[in-house]
Amino acid sequence: PAIILPDAPFEISLEETIKGALSFNGQRCTALKLVCVHESIAKSWTRELADRVARLKVGLPWQPGVRITPLPDSGKPQELRTMIDEAVADGAKLFHPETALRGHATLIHPAVVGDVKWSHSMAQVEQFGPLVPVLTFKHVDEIIEQLVASPFGMQASLFGQNPQQLGHLIDALSNQVARININSACQRGPDIFPFTGRKNSAEGTLSVHDALRAFSLRTMVAGLSNQTDSREAIRGILEHDTSKFLTNHVIL
Repeated sequence: PAIILPDAPFEISLEETIKGALSFNGQRCTALKLVCVHESIAKSWTRELADRVARLKVGLPWQPGVRITPLPDSGKPQELRTMIDEAVADGAKLFHPETALRGHATLIHPAVVGDVKWSHSMAQVEQFGPLVPVLTFKHVDEIIEQLVASPFGMQASLFGQNPQQLGHLIDALSNQVARININSACQRGPDIFPFTGRKNSAEGTLSVHDALRAFSLRTMVAGLSNQTDSREAIRGILEHDTSKFLTNHVIL
C-alpha cells in the first residue's frame, strides 16, 4: 500500500503513487494496489490524483506518450467493474465515471475510487489491473492493524516528512512487508537489493548475492591452528601466490 501522511510532499506523492499504481497497467507484483490518505488532505489530494489519472494517455504500446495499454485478460475489465459497483453501492465514489474503465475490449481507461472501506473487495484482494482504491484514515494505527491482519506482505510506500511518524511506521511495518519505500513508489531493483516478500506475497529472495549463493557450493581449505606445519604451509601458499583459490587477491 501507499500511506499518504498529512505532511506528504504533494507533487512527489502524487507522481510516485500514479507510477506505482499504474505502470504496466498496475499488473506487477509490487504495484501500489491500495492508497491510504490522511483525512486532513484526503479531499484535495484524491481529487488531484483522479484528475491526473484521467489525463493519462491510453493506447497501444508503440504509440508515443501512452501510459495505459491493453490488458492480457479479456475478463479483467468486467472483474474490475464488479469491484467498483460493489464499492459504489456501499458509499464509495468513482471519479470521472465518464471514462473510468471505459474503452474497447481490453483497452480501458484507469479508474480511481475514493471513500473505499477496508471491507470492500478491492481493498482485500490483489486487483491486478488499472484500478486505484483510495481509503481515508485518521490515525496510522488503523492502517497498521489492517496490514497486520492482511495475507499480503510485499512492500509499502510511506509519503511524509515527520521523522517521528515515519519512524513509528517503519518499525510497525518492518515485520509486515519486505521493503519500505520512503517518498517513492514500490518497485523491484536495483538487482543488488534483495527482492522478496512476507506472508503469501513471496517465497525466497532474489538478488545478485542470493543468486550466486543459490547456484554455488561453499568450498574451504582448512588446517590445524595449533599445528605449525599447517600454518606454515598455508602461509607459504599465500606468500608465493601459488593458488588461485587460496589467495589474498579477493574483493569483499
